Amino acid sequence: MSVYRTSTQNFKRDVLQSPVPVLVDFYADWCGPCRMLSPVLERLALEFSGKVRIVKVNVDDDPALANQYRVSSIPSLAFIADGEVVAQSAGAASEHSLRRALTQLSTGAAT
Repeated sequence: MSVYRTSTQNFKRDVLQSPVPVLVDFYADWCGPCRMLSPVLERLALEFSGKVRIVKVNVDDDPALANQYRVSSIPSLAFIADGEVVAQSAGAASEHSLRRALTQLSTGAAT
């Protein structure tokens, strides 16, 4: 499964009610670090297919959702399990650190 976009209208279904943990990438099209992170997330989405869902939220299109998750800089990542945020990070992260966090998220360990 690849990374896909979600919005305020679908966030509950795509994220909060997901049967698997979710990594939410809050991004903007104009953000350079966000564009650099995108192919990393695509690779990880394939690697963790069926174990973790990775979705993107455009902060320009859905500012209320970004505010709800206290996004103050982008990229910003929210790790969500059973509808609850279990960890958040801001700024571009390395593929290695994201893989480690997704492994922990997919096994129920704290991130």
